[in-house]
Amino acid sequence: MYKLSARSQLRLANVHPDLKKVVERAIELTEVDFTVLEGMRSKERQAQLVRSGASQTMNSRHLTGHAVDLGAYLNGQVRWDWPLYYKIYDAMAAASQELGTPIEWGGHWTTLKDGPHYQLPWKYYPEEIEGE
Repeated sequence: MYKLSARSQLRLANVHPDLKKVVERAIELTEVDFTVLEGMRSKERQAQLVRSGASQTMNSRHLTGHAVDLGAYLNGQVRWDWPLYYKIYDAMAAASQELGTPIEWGGHWTTLKDGPHYQLPWKYYPEEIEGE
């Protein structure tokens, strides 16, 4: 069984409590260790990601704490092999179902597939970005 590092817990600090609970349960269920790469983002960080092509929107769920990016963590480093992300998804999906909290996975997107990305669905968590 794995547990979240202090750094991962810090990165979850401003994430919506429902999503935080899913991540905390998923780390207990996963076959593959993972780290929280990012939780809530500033507008400046999001703009930087859009400019670099790593994101396509300034309306990201990260801006409101409704999204996290999880990285597969093996042998002391983040790995990007897709099969690892399917295993993390299995744990996140199981945690989501167990807790009754719906999530969306970027790995299911048809454009810009995003294996590390999980978010609370707009349909159930419609909060808009402040000031928009």
